[in-house]
Amino acid sequence: MRRVMSRLSLRARLLLLTTGLLLAGLTLVSAVVSDRLERYQLGQLDSQLRSFTALISRASTALPSGADPVTAYPERLQPALDMFGVPYLVHLDADGTIARDIQSSRLDKANLPPLGDLRAIPAEGTPVTLRAADGRERWRAVARAVPGAGETVIAATPLTELDATIARLRTTSLVSGAVLLVLLSGVGWFALGRGLRPLRRIEHTAAAIAGGDLTRRVPDIAAPSTEIGHLAASLNTMLGQLERAFADRAASEARMRTFVSDVSHELRTPLFGIKGSAELYRMGALPERADVDETMHRIDREATRLAGLAEGLLLLAQLDEAPEEQLDRAPMDLRTLANDARHDLRALDPSRPIELTGPGGDGPPGPAQVHADETRLRQVVTNLVGNVATHTPPGTPVRIGVGTEDGAALLEVADEGPGMAAEQAGRVFDRFYRTDRSRSRSDGGNRGLGLAIARSLARAHGGDVELETALGEGARFRLTLPLLDQAA
Repeated sequence: MRRVMSRLSLRARLLLLTTGLLLAGLTLVSAVVSDRLERYQLGQLDSQLRSFTALISRASTALPSGADPVTAYPERLQPALDMFGVPYLVHLDADGTIARDIQSSRLDKANLPPLGDLRAIPAEGTPVTLRAADGRERWRAVARAVPGAGETVIAATPLTELDATIARLRTTSLVSGAVLLVLLSGVGWFALGRGLRPLRRIEHTAAAIAGGDLTRRVPDIAAPSTEIGHLAASLNTMLGQLERAFADRAASEARMRTFVSDVSHELRTPLFGIKGSAELYRMGALPERADVDETMHRIDREATRLAGLAEGLLLLAQLDEAPEEQLDRAPMDLRTLANDARHDLRALDPSRPIELTGPGGDGPPGPAQVHADETRLRQVVTNLVGNVATHTPPGTPVRIGVGTEDGAALLEVADEGPGMAAEQAGRVFDRFYRTDRSRSRSDGGNRGLGLAIARSLARAHGGDVELETALGEGARFRLTLPLLDQAA
């Protein structure tokens, strides 16, 4: 049965369930109604029988000795039987034999209760149900003793009409219940189809999504307060998360492919230089000592570049996995880094005007106490200063600001160079990204990892590195970190 039900549709199962419940309810109601009606009618008959037997027993004691109400006035008692609804009246003597009896003319003697059953009726007025002699009909009888005579008066009536009434009621209930069941099943089939229509729309949406259309959503098929509305909202939320997850996965895979391609390219260039120099030496193409020294210098430069690239990649991987473990924190002031950055930039380009100010160029440098790894922050500032020195013309003015702003420590490096477009600014912190791909890669520091490392180190400290720039308006890198009391 369970296997059969599992093969049916939800619509068919719900209809079978509701039809079964309706059938059980109709059956129960029919049984209760017929039982109550039968009890009511039996109660009415019992009341009549008890009243009649009490009347006859009292009349027997009131008549003169030797007289009997059953036979004394037969012409009056015969109509009374039909009037009281007691077609059969029996007077048993002390030894249980029928002394006298009278019956309605409508009765057949073959259908009367047997004498043995009449004797077994208790004489205190308790109603008893009997079977007719031929066993086809039921009778209801009440016996009452005649006071002081040792005799018993029994009044009995057939239950033919009562049984017929109950049978008609049950037949009517069965027919009307069957018609009602068929009608309600038909109505229920169409109602369930209409009620399950939102689920079919959800099913079609899920099928479309399974086919690859991640942009599909479940339409507003019901009020938000209903179960279907809640389901649709939950599914749309889940679908949005799935779409974002797939998009993030695709973007991550694209970034990974780009990263692997860039790493391969970055590694290939110095490796080819080293391999080419070694081949020249092996082939004897370097006869002079000066040629050997120049080749060894080239090999050392490329090896240094490879080592720097490997260290940068290793640091980024460590910061991605466990950033806090890469830091050795201690209280410090960003003004120290700002002052050292000014000296470093002046050493790189003495012709470049350099100004040391507060945040935004307002006033003198302010205190910026932080709880940080000074060595790692020097690496961040060095990368920012090196980016300015590399990507702005010589002599371009630079401003280094330090202090606090909006409850955070701030160190900014601003230049008046050519600036960057919005697309370039959005990718400048990507690994191996260069705004100028044609720039020579011979410089070991220009590996496209400097700003990526700077941002990762800043975020490991709980801060960030941001860029504000536009074409022709220069660029401003802002390093923000939590203040010392906040970090503590």
